[in-house]
Amino acid sequence: MTQPSVILATASYDHTIRFWDAKSGRCYRTIQYPDSQVNRLEITPDKKYLAAAGNPHIKLFDVNSNSPHPVMSYDSHTANVMAVGFQCDGNWMYSGSEDGTVKIWDLRAPGCQREYASRAAVNTVVLHPNQTELISGDQNGNIRVWDLTANSCSCELVPEVDTAVRSLTVMWDGSLVVAANNHGICYVWRLLRGNQTMTNFEPLHKLQAHNKYILKCLLSPEFCDPHRYLATASADHTVKIWNVDGFTLEKTLTGHQRWVWDCVFSVDGAYLITASSDMTARLWSMASGEAIRVYQGHHKATVCCALHDGAEPSSS
Repeated sequence: MTQPSVILATASYDHTIRFWDAKSGRCYRTIQYPDSQVNRLEITPDKKYLAAAGNPHIKLFDVNSNSPHPVMSYDSHTANVMAVGFQCDGNWMYSGSEDGTVKIWDLRAPGCQREYASRAAVNTVVLHPNQTELISGDQNGNIRVWDLTANSCSCELVPEVDTAVRSLTVMWDGSLVVAANNHGICYVWRLLRGNQTMTNFEPLHKLQAHNKYILKCLLSPEFCDPHRYLATASADHTVKIWNVDGFTLEKTLTGHQRWVWDCVFSVDGAYLITASSDMTARLWSMASGEAIRVYQGHHKATVCCALHDGAEPSSS
C-alpha cells in the first residue's frame, strides 16, 4: 500500500477502526476490532503505526498494510485504556487507564517498563513538550505530574474536588496547561520552571466553556502561531474555539447532532477534525468555522479520531 501523506483514522462503538481519504471523504480501509470498544487512537510520529486503546489492551496496527491483525498488543492494564500517546521520536508509548495507573511502554519490547499509581481512574494523560514529564487527570479530580527522570510524582493539583478531569492539553512550547472537567469548566495554568526541573503551575484563568461535559480540550499546534487557540468539544453537540489571548470565544462549530467526543488539529492549525456520537467525523475550516467534509460509514457513535498530516521527525 502506498502511504497517503495524510493519515486520518476514526474508531467507533461499532467495533471498527476506519481510515479515510481526508480530501474526498472516502473510507479506504476498515479494521474489525471485536475485543472491545476503542477509546483513543494515536498515530506514531513516523506515521507507520496506529495505536488503538481499548479494554484492557492497546493494539498497534501497521498503517501501510492491509492486514486486519495488530503487529503488537500491550496487555498489562486491567481496565479501559483512556489515554495513549508517543514520545516525540516514537521510542516509547505512554498510557492511562481506568485501572488507576499510568504506564510507559518501550515499543521495541513486550511488557510495560514503568507504572505510576494515580489511585483513581485515569481519564487523560499528556506528555509535556520537554519529553520528561507526564501529566495525568483522573476521575476524582486530581492532576498529577509524573517526573520521568526522578521516576516519581512531582506535583499534585485538585482544581475542583470530586469533579472528574476529563481532558488535559499542553501548549506546544510548554507555556500553558489546560484541564477540562465534567462541569464544562476549563482551568488554565501558566507553567513555570522552578530552580529544579520541576514544573510549577500558576493559575491563569477559569473558563466556563460549556454547560455540559467537556469531553476533549486541545491547544493549537506550533505551526498555527502566532494564532493560539483552545478547542473544547462537548456533550452539548458543539466545539468551541477560544483565543488563548484572553480566552475570548472565536467560533462555535455547530453541525454535529450528538456529543462531540474528540478533536484533533491539522499540523498548521488551519483545520480541525471532530468525532461524534452522531456516527460521523467532520473536517472543519478554522477560518470559516464551517464543516467542509463529513466522514460517514460508522454504524454507531464515533468516539475518537487521529490525524497525522505533518512531516515525519526524521525528515523535518
